[in-house]
Amino acid sequence: MRRIILEEPLARTAVWSRGFALFALAVALIGVVMARAGLDPTAAMAIEGGTMLIAVAAILFALAAMVVIWRTGYRGTGRLLCGLFIAAVVLAYPGFMVIQANRIPHLRDVSTDLAEPPRFATSPQAVAVRGGKTPGEPSQAEKDLQRRLYPDIQPIVLDIEAMDAHALILKIVTARHWRITDDALPLGRFGVGRIDAVAKTLVMGFPADVTIRIKPLAGQARVDIRSVSRTPWQEPGSNAARIQALAADLDDQSSDDK
Repeated sequence: MRRIILEEPLARTAVWSRGFALFALAVALIGVVMARAGLDPTAAMAIEGGTMLIAVAAILFALAAMVVIWRTGYRGTGRLLCGLFIAAVVLAYPGFMVIQANRIPHLRDVSTDLAEPPRFATSPQAVAVRGGKTPGEPSQAEKDLQRRLYPDIQPIVLDIEAMDAHALILKIVTARHWRITDDALPLGRFGVGRIDAVAKTLVMGFPADVTIRIKPLAGQARVDIRSVSRTPWQEPGSNAARIQALAADLDDQSSDDK
């Protein structure tokens, strides 16, 4: 005589939780890929906003599944846990950004020289890459906020000649995969060099414009860096972190080359 094994029904809310979470993950990845490929940041953030709503729905379905499984003994615990985990992964990055935004005010424009910030190149090629725009002078409020938040961001003095500093900066910028849009050598004793480039944020790949000024000194070179976000959709502190990282690379590599 055959035994008939009856399985408990599957909680549909657990199935919906995992399904919504997987859909949110897929949409999030598509949004990141499209943003890094050049999609307008506003459109990319709209996609990510929709992703967050889908992930929240997955969490709500998981909570509902917990109640159903607790009361009825239905199957689906693995599916709801999977939905919770994937939804948490999807929400981790935007959640971190919200925390950072509350902890660190966003500065659109950061410079090592607040008295005379480096000017961006106005060549047709550089302006075209910037979408026809050239960053102007930072406001006094931005300067005051930077002084308060990042007092350590100061001009960099290297114990190498200006031409050597220019070559070293080009090497570092290239290694960081920044797109160079303008390049002027520090020719002569009083010539000022400049390198303009486009950097991208780590995850979404949103563009920021960077200009680096090289001034020759007696046997040394003064380097000033300015980083300006093109959109408000930037990781908080990204401009300052970009300058600090470049300054650290310059310090390390110029010391190694001595």
